[in-house]
Amino acid sequence: MSERSSLSRRGFLSRTAAVGGLAAVPGLLAACSRTQAGTGAPTGDGDLLATLRKQGYVRVGFAGEAPYGYRDGNELAGEAPTLHGEIFTALGVPELRPTLTDFGALIPGLTADRFDVVSAGMAITPDRCRKVIFSEPEFVSPTALMVREGNPKGLSDLLSCAREKATVGVLSAAVEADYADAAGVPLTSVKSLAKQQDGVDALLADRIDAFALTGISLRWLARTNDGAAVEVLDPFLPVVGGRRQYSPGGAVFRPGATGLRDAFNKELGKITADPGRYTSLIGKYGFTKAEVPPATLRTAQLCKA
Repeated sequence: MSERSSLSRRGFLSRTAAVGGLAAVPGLLAACSRTQAGTGAPTGDGDLLATLRKQGYVRVGFAGEAPYGYRDGNELAGEAPTLHGEIFTALGVPELRPTLTDFGALIPGLTADRFDVVSAGMAITPDRCRKVIFSEPEFVSPTALMVREGNPKGLSDLLSCAREKATVGVLSAAVEADYADAAGVPLTSVKSLAKQQDGVDALLADRIDAFALTGISLRWLARTNDGAAVEVLDPFLPVVGGRRQYSPGGAVFRPGATGLRDAFNKELGKITADPGRYTSLIGKYGFTKAEVPPATLRTAQLCKA
């Protein structure tokens, strides 16, 4: 059987957070549009990296989803802030200026020049590849289900959700809705949720029977809701069109920003080629050697319909 990987989501910071994983960032919610001198018009992407080096910062969009990228007070934490901070520092851009937005508004915000990069662990999918360009994969993470304690419906994956007529919660604009559809879960049984915590709350209120997300996200969510009457089931690989979905995520750039994307990929490749360095950077967020993307997993292949 042929296989293709897919993801969902998510995810910056300053030089001080490149190794530590946390950094205070002034103006957390500020989003300053860069314009051509004297014209007020947005700059072309051209040599965007040179521009970023000169100004000393890159504007980054994120959606506040742990453990990929989230706000902790006036600080940023998670996989993407730490990993991207390391990469941009190596590229000579010491500061990441973040903008918090809804997940579904990330790509529109990017294309409208509200920020230069989406750092949100976003799924590399053919549909998104028609609108923006992705880095090579940063990680892989199979899907899992969070259910009420005791797993009252005996669920194991999305196929079982369809069979048991379960109501499934998914994050708005994330790929789990497509996975549920491919598994035969009726559209009327799929409930869109704005943020991760909404999934726990909906389970505890008996509004959904399962919350579908990457296993690493759900394990983190269970950790931050310690004592809640929920449990995370074993990860599984959804199947769409006969292909298993491994959920690779990457950074996202505007279509014209190929130079910045290529430079980013070069530094990213140094990290993913060294599992020890990879886990030393983001292991504290639950990322292990199992999440290191294989060298054979390429974005060009993932973008094919």
